[in-house]
Amino acid sequence: MAKQEKKSGKEIEVSRPAHVISPFEDMDRWFQGFFPHGLMRPFRMGWPSWGELAVPFEGRMPKVDVIDRDDEVVVRAEVPGVEKDDLEISVSDNSVTIKGETKHEEKEEKGAYYRSEISRGAFTRTVVLPGIVATDKAKAKFKDGVLELTIPKIEKTRRRTIKID
Repeated sequence: MAKQEKKSGKEIEVSRPAHVISPFEDMDRWFQGFFPHGLMRPFRMGWPSWGELAVPFEGRMPKVDVIDRDDEVVVRAEVPGVEKDDLEISVSDNSVTIKGETKHEEKEEKGAYYRSEISRGAFTRTVVLPGIVATDKAKAKFKDGVLELTIPKIEKTRRRTIKID
C-alpha cells in the first residue's frame, strides 16, 4: 500500500510490498492486541508465531530499495544467507527480477532439535523500475548479503529539470 512520508521537507510516496503470509502475520498481531503486554506469552512456551508456521522462506521476500537517479536506476536487495552463485538476476526494459535460494545440508546426527527456526527455500522478487533502462549495460555487485544493481536509463527517460517562466 502507498503511504506518504516526509523526507527533507518534501513528500514522497513509498510503496510497501504485500507479504505472502500477511494473513498469518495479521492473526499474530490480532492476538497480541487482544492480549496486551504479553499476557499470553507464558502460555506459548516457545511456540512460533503464526507467520513462522508458514512454508519456509515464503513471505520473506528480499527487502528492496529502488533509487531513481538522473541517469541511472540503482536497485539494492537484502538477501542474507544466499550465496552469490545461488542468485539469478534478469533485467527487462522496465523491471528487475531477482531469484534466489538458500540451501541446507542436513548433517545433524546427534540429538534432536530443541528449536529449529532457520528457514530454507527459494524466492522470486520482481520490481518495476521508474523508467526504461539499458538492459545491456546493467552491472551487479554482491557484498555482505546485499545485492546492488546499477542500470543506466536510456536517454529519453532521464529526468530533466524544467524551468518555470
